Amino acid sequence: MKIILEGKMSDSHLIHIVQYEPEQAPIGHVHLLHGMAEHIDRYDEFAQFLVGKGFIVSGHDHRGHRKTAEKNGQLGYFADEDGFNRVTEDVREVLGLVRENMHDIPLILFGHSMGSFIARRYMQKYSDSLSKAVICGTTFSPGLMGDVGTIIGKIATRLQSPQTESALLNQLAFGGFNKKFKDAKTEFDWLSSDEEVVKKYIDDPKCGFVPSNRFYTDLFGGLKTIHQEVEINKIRKDLPVFLISGIKDPVGKDGKDIFKVAKGLKKAGMQNVTVQLIEDARHEILNEVNKQQTFDVIANWMMKDE
Repeated sequence: MKIILEGKMSDSHLIHIVQYEPEQAPIGHVHLLHGMAEHIDRYDEFAQFLVGKGFIVSGHDHRGHRKTAEKNGQLGYFADEDGFNRVTEDVREVLGLVRENMHDIPLILFGHSMGSFIARRYMQKYSDSLSKAVICGTTFSPGLMGDVGTIIGKIATRLQSPQTESALLNQLAFGGFNKKFKDAKTEFDWLSSDEEVVKKYIDDPKCGFVPSNRFYTDLFGGLKTIHQEVEINKIRKDLPVFLISGIKDPVGKDGKDIFKVAKGLKKAGMQNVTVQLIEDARHEILNEVNKQQTFDVIANWMMKDE
């Protein structure tokens, strides 16, 4: 059963929430965090699969995305200030709403791409609330490029406006992702090798949009924060973390970045970090031609006793 909810955040922003419930007593609760320039309904098949395994599943459209943006905002804009922290706090507040009657049902946080950045920040601030975390399609610190992006975003915000779409930063962030796919037919072939998935993404007006100057400033700032050792060290040491990515995912540099993230977690004393690369998969491993295999891999990890 799928339920549509609306959550009012502490700053009165309205968040679009979905929740799926199994027919039997739940074995756990999975909350999904979607990626940039997409929305939570694209995770419906994966959510239904997890429900079939016995999980309650929930998720929400981030600020600046699809139905949440329709309620109170614009596509590709988080907040007037401190946007990355604000979307992280949204996760905490949304979970407070959906888990009101769940009592001690264990919580697993799943974040994909931009959602993985938010999940990693949530882990740094609230790991005590989690039983496990799945970090999907993530990346390592952009370093100098991130610093340059932040500077460009701040300058563009002053010269144009915070809400103006940033084609320049969009190109800086994504322009090189298609280069390795010599037979690319669209600018989004890096997402999946399934042409139908790419077509649906392109045809969806709430996917693939160009975010704002302020959004990119917030995003690059958030990426810098989540890679600071002092913040990584705040994560509970016994939290099981599963890092999973496509071996052909340009966001994670074909798997290289995933191992860098894992190394950082282990350096911080994390005791249970697992890494897995999905063969032949691009960025959206949940929307690849071999997605059922990936669904099984993730569910099996979620369900195993630690």
